[in-house]
Amino acid sequence: MSEAFEGGGRLPAAFMNPGTSSFVDFLRATSPELLPGGRELPEGGSSSHLTPEATTIVALTFAGGVVLAGDRRATSGNVIANRDVDKLFRADEYSAVAIAGAAGIGIELAKLFQVELEHYEKRESRPLSLEGKANRLAAMVRSNLGMAMQGFVVVPLLVGYDEASGEGRIFSYDAVGGQYEEMRHHSIGSGSVYARGALKKLYREGLTEDDAVLVALQALYDAADDDSATGGPDVHRKIYPLVDVINDDGYRRLPAAEVAQVAESVVQERAERPDGPAAPLR
Repeated sequence: MSEAFEGGGRLPAAFMNPGTSSFVDFLRATSPELLPGGRELPEGGSSSHLTPEATTIVALTFAGGVVLAGDRRATSGNVIANRDVDKLFRADEYSAVAIAGAAGIGIELAKLFQVELEHYEKRESRPLSLEGKANRLAAMVRSNLGMAMQGFVVVPLLVGYDEASGEGRIFSYDAVGGQYEEMRHHSIGSGSVYARGALKKLYREGLTEDDAVLVALQALYDAADDDSATGGPDVHRKIYPLVDVINDDGYRRLPAAEVAQVAESVVQERAERPDGPAAPLR
């Protein structure tokens, strides 16, 4: 992009035109190499083993909102690359996105999505609908297909509060940009199969926000119990899952002390009952 400023310092024509409400489309037209999927990979096969992988994310709805939670571990092969990664990102006032897969590219994708929504709102003087946000994110994931084929796979999870219906909603994606709305709860990442089992067992209609947070932490504990790439509560280092809540008051991140209190209560209960709470039969 710097070449465009040589010989006069004027802004390129693309910056002066009315353009599009999509910042991603603008970037693709002016500087595609700056997009997460715009890099040229070295020859000789995949280098995905060099990239830390973000692991398990869970989401579930409650009466009037949605909870999003993630463990803190990133792995590189069988090595713990980082113990306190943040995989949850505020997208705008009423939505959040979390990532699993290639951590570096996933974080870039999430931050670009934040700019995409802000750019749209400034251009159109109104925010995108929740379905519109889900569609924009699907297009961004689809644009990363080339890198996904090289092993740099990123799978996001989008949650938000739908102001029209007054409820929380969850959208999942596959590596090629397929978009799916999930009912009640969902999980992504290496420990998702174990987390989903816990969510199925513990979820019930009409959960309060506090109950939903507890269910999310129980599900992450079960994932960490069976998946080595998922980090459980680390009471010695004081590293606990991150939890975001979105309802009609908007987005907020739960304070670390509040999450620590719930996480430590789960750890204490598991000392007495390692398999966790049982689901009622009726």
